[in-house]
Amino acid sequence: MGLLSFIKTAGEKLFGKGEAHAAAAPAAAKAPDPGAANKAAADAILAYIKTQNLPTTGLTVTFDGATGTVQVAGSVPDQASKEKIVLCCGNVAGVEHVEESILVEQIEPEAQFYTVEKGDNLSKISKMHYGDPNKYMVIFEANKPMLKHP
Repeated sequence: MGLLSFIKTAGEKLFGKGEAHAAAAPAAAKAPDPGAANKAAADAILAYIKTQNLPTTGLTVTFDGATGTVQVAGSVPDQASKEKIVLCCGNVAGVEHVEESILVEQIEPEAQFYTVEKGDNLSKISKMHYGDPNKYMVIFEANKPMLKHP
C-alpha cells in the first residue's frame, strides 16, 4: 500500500464545472451531509477512472473530503495500469492524498515519479531520465490521465 501526495487545487474538476463531468457530481452539491457528498465524490472519481478504459477487477474508491484523501483498491494486470489509476485519482481538484492498495497481477518495476518544476517540458525531462530528448512520448503515454497533448 502506498500514499502519494498531489496538489489539491489542480486537476479535473469532477465535483463541479469542468471537462470531466460525472453523473454523480450534481448530487454532491445538493448532499445535506458529508457522508453523501463523499460518496458522490468517490463515484465521480470512479467514473473518471473508467473513462480511461484501464483493465481492472473489483476496483473500489472512497473519498474523505475533510482530508482530501482518496482510497483506491482492486486488482490490475500490470504496473502501468496501477500507476495510471493512482494518477487519475490524484488528478482531481480537491484531492491531496491517494492511498492505494491495488494488487498487481504481473509484477514489474515501479515508475519513477518526478515533480515538474517551472521551465520543465517533456523533452527536458526525457533527456534527464532517458538520455534522449526525443523519448518524450514515453513520458506522455505514461501520464495520459493528466496530459492531453504532448
